[in-house]
Amino acid sequence: MFKFDYDSNNSCSSDPSQFMREIILISFLGPDQPNQFTRLMQVLSVHSLQILDVGQAVIHNQLTLGIVVSSDDQTATALAMKEILILAHDIGLTVRFKPISASEYDQWVSEGGQTRYIVTALAPELTASHLQAVTQIVSSQGFNIETVTRLSGRPELNGAVEGPKRSCVQFGLKGQMLDATAMRAACLRLSAELSVDVAVQEDNAYRRNRRLVCFDMDSTLIEQEVIDELAIEAGVGEQVAEITERAMQGELDFQQSFRARVALLKGMDASVLPQIAERLTVTEGAERLISTLKALGYRTAILSGGFQYFAEYLQEKLGIDEVHANILDVQDGVVTGEVKGHIVDGARKALLLRELAEKMDISLEQAIAVGDGANDLPMLSIAGLGVAFRAKPLVRQNANQAISSVGLDGVLYLLGVHDKDLSRA
Repeated sequence: MFKFDYDSNNSCSSDPSQFMREIILISFLGPDQPNQFTRLMQVLSVHSLQILDVGQAVIHNQLTLGIVVSSDDQTATALAMKEILILAHDIGLTVRFKPISASEYDQWVSEGGQTRYIVTALAPELTASHLQAVTQIVSSQGFNIETVTRLSGRPELNGAVEGPKRSCVQFGLKGQMLDATAMRAACLRLSAELSVDVAVQEDNAYRRNRRLVCFDMDSTLIEQEVIDELAIEAGVGEQVAEITERAMQGELDFQQSFRARVALLKGMDASVLPQIAERLTVTEGAERLISTLKALGYRTAILSGGFQYFAEYLQEKLGIDEVHANILDVQDGVVTGEVKGHIVDGARKALLLRELAEKMDISLEQAIAVGDGANDLPMLSIAGLGVAFRAKPLVRQNANQAISSVGLDGVLYLLGVHDKDLSRA
C-alpha cells in the first residue's frame, strides 16, 4: 500500500496517481479567506468524492480545516488531490493528505457512540496555569480533548473591562470517565486552590435543551438572608442570624429552625417590609442571567425558603415567571410570628420543581436548579443541572456543579452560551 503525506509548501516526490487508499484525511492550515470552503467543495463535488467528516476552526483569522473523503474511483481521487494542491497553493493554504485504513475508520466510527463530556472552566481571568491544571484532571480520567472553545468575550489588551471580569473556556471530551467521584473531588480541590470553577457535564440532548430554571432567593438571587434583615428590624438580629447560619450549614432541621426564627419576629410592625425590599441587593450577574434566559425562551421560577412578599418583589423587578415561598402571617399590620400554609423546605422545593416540570411537560433532565444552602440540595439533586452558587461547603460537595469565582450569569456558560450571542438575545 502507498502512503502519501503532502505539504503544498514542499515538493512531492511521489505521483498522486499511484495513491491506492479509498479514505483520505485532507488537512488545511493558513489564512482564512471568503469562499475557500466553497471552492474546496466544488473540487470534491466535480470528482464525486464522498465526505465522511468535516471540521473547521478559525482563530485570529487563521484557518484549520479537516475533511475526511472517500472514493472507489482511484483515478478520480488522484485528480481531485491534484486540483486540491493547485487550489491550496492559489489561496495560500498548506495542505496535507493522510491515508486512513478501513480498520482505522471502523474504529473511529465505533468511538462515535461513546459518551461525550463537556468540561467548563470559569474564573474572572483564566491563565495558562488554570488551563494546565484543568486539562491535567481531564487527562488523568482517560479523556482526550476534541474541541476547545472560548465562550467569554475576547479581552482588551489594555485590560479595560465593562462590569465584572469573567473568563470561560469549554472543552469537548471523548472517552470513558474512569472515576466520576475522583474527578469531582479533583475539581473541587482545584477550585479551592486556584479560585477556578470546573463543571463536568455529560454532553447529551438534555444538556442542549434545558427549558426551566428554578432559583433559591436568599443568598442566591439576592445577597442577603431576608429573615436576618427582618430580625434586625425586630431587634433580634443576633439570635436569628445564628439559627440561620446553622440551618444553612445543615446542622439544624429547616422547618424547626424556620419556625423558631419566625417566632422571634412576633410583634414587628409590617410597615418595614417595603423598606427592606428596597434595600435588597440583587446578586452580581442575576439581571443579566434572567434577561438572557427570558430572551432564549426559558421559564424561570423562585423556589424559596424565604418569604413570598420579597419573592414577588423580585419577580416584578427581574421578570421571573412564578414564585413559591413562605407567607408571613400579618394581622392588623403586625407580624404574628407564624407562617401560613406549607413551609417551603428542601423537600417542598424538590416537589415544586417536579410539579413545574410536569406542568411544562418536560423531563427533570431539562430543569436547572440554583441555590446555596442545605435546604436547596433536594432540588439540586433531581435537576438535570444542579448548581451550588457561592454555596456552603456541604452544598458544594454534594451538588452536581458549583460556581463561586464569577457572578450568577456564569450559569449561562454551563448552558454553552457564548458572550457574542448575548447581544442578539
